[in-house]
Amino acid sequence: MPTPQPLDESFYLQPTAAAARALLGCWLVVRHDAGWVGGRIVEAEAYTQDDPASHSYRGRTERNAAMFGPPATAYVYLIYGVHECFNAVCQPEGVGEAVLIRALEPILGLETMFQRRGGVHWTQLCRGPGNLCRALGITRALNGESLITGRVQIWRGEPVPDAQVGVSPRIGISQATERLWRFYVRDHRCVSRGVSASEARPADGRGAGQ
Repeated sequence: MPTPQPLDESFYLQPTAAAARALLGCWLVVRHDAGWVGGRIVEAEAYTQDDPASHSYRGRTERNAAMFGPPATAYVYLIYGVHECFNAVCQPEGVGEAVLIRALEPILGLETMFQRRGGVHWTQLCRGPGNLCRALGITRALNGESLITGRVQIWRGEPVPDAQVGVSPRIGISQATERLWRFYVRDHRCVSRGVSASEARPADGRGAGQ
């Protein structure tokens, strides 16, 4: 188990796409009665307030209010009436930007994850945002909690070198598809899906989707 060292607020004040890239290799963990459950982040996507694909594009609502909260806030929402999705809020309070965590390499609390996810292969436990939340026990009850002191936290991890990082368009959106704001660990078995050669780009370390 890594030494618990939550990322501080300053981490989340960098450009949101840069934060998404920097979150690769960090730990997403949830505290339960039996201990911590979680793993290393291997895939993430950035969403900004000027982004037509973002929940915040048309302003603050009751549903997306946590996205406009302080940096290092958990934003958890439901899609298709079934699947929860977990996001880390970035930028100062009042700016609606966040990073969607799409996949983890599951490490802590594997037995608990298998109980929640059934008889899937370990690489599928946290592959995709809905599966990730189910495996870790992330629900909307955690929406708005601090990622520094709350039940769900993000800890510092081992940085992933640029040579091991790919970037691509985000998954499952129909607008702003030209923005290469999906960041993932190349060839990692827990990443939610591969990309075609025409989509994939090497990471160059500049961040901010440039």
